[in-house]
Amino acid sequence: MTLNVEQQVKVFQDRFSQVVDEVSKVIVGNGDVISNVLTCLLVRGHVLLEGIPGVGKTKLVQTLSDVTDLGFSRIQFTPDLMPGDIIGSNVVREADDGKKSFVFQHGPVFTNILLADEINRATPKTQSALLEAMQENSVSAGGSTHKLDQPFFVLATQNPIEMEGTYPLPEAQMDRFLFKLRLDFPEAADLLTIVERTTQQDELTVSQVLSKSEILEMRETARAVPVAQPVIQYAIAIVLATHPESGDGHDLAKQYVRFGSSPRGVQSLILGAKVNALLNDRFYVSVDDVKAVVLPALRHRVLINFEAEAEKVDSDQILEEIVSFVALPKT
Repeated sequence: MTLNVEQQVKVFQDRFSQVVDEVSKVIVGNGDVISNVLTCLLVRGHVLLEGIPGVGKTKLVQTLSDVTDLGFSRIQFTPDLMPGDIIGSNVVREADDGKKSFVFQHGPVFTNILLADEINRATPKTQSALLEAMQENSVSAGGSTHKLDQPFFVLATQNPIEMEGTYPLPEAQMDRFLFKLRLDFPEAADLLTIVERTTQQDELTVSQVLSKSEILEMRETARAVPVAQPVIQYAIAIVLATHPESGDGHDLAKQYVRFGSSPRGVQSLILGAKVNALLNDRFYVSVDDVKAVVLPALRHRVLINFEAEAEKVDSDQILEEIVSFVALPKT
């Protein structure tokens, strides 16, 4: 490494650690989830966060906005929510001279961090209002296209156990999320810490430790990490192994998978691996970096069939077997 590159890696690590440490003052445990959420923010991705009520999904996003110099909006998704409630709409405005004209009124999507709370409670029509914003970083309305400020980061939450009155996300929208993360129920020691922190007289506060310009710099550093061709081929082999119709498909995929990962799965593996490499003092991506992000990058892109559901086989189990099955690249 040159000295300049070494300095970039050190600055990246220090800023990353500061944010994780500050968020961890409020969110107990789940250090990997916090790191993966920040990873998605730094590689221009979005996160689908799944967990039962009360484990801190919403609080995590709010705390992340508090420790960064970024705008924050929250949308509580409900069955009666309309697309215009998200992206905005044209309204009639009257000037001082009495003339009336249509003016586009920005919706809550015009922010930096957007919390889409309980996204699966809204209808597919409303869910799809986020598609263009997530993919193109823009909103089209009233014949005009409006660019979103950068960085733009969507973190959507959903409850995996309460299915009444919900509308499962379509595959096309699931694929727009770089990572799907799961917040598990805390251990006894973590529960004790949560109670001690949240039942005292003083309310927990965090400090702002990262500015918008620093986040944009960290994005450039992460994107600049080089990836060797064999490592890319390894990521491709993992994705191909998830396809039951492929000659390279794993036996478990052929038995339990309806549809394998899309090409965005490879992109997610490489982008997540770049940040993992920087956090491990490397300015190049290794096979271990790819392995580290396989589950969050692909679990929502591998769609299991009825047989898998009946036998309680989930996508994580299939992906773990695939990782142990795919051959390492030749050096």
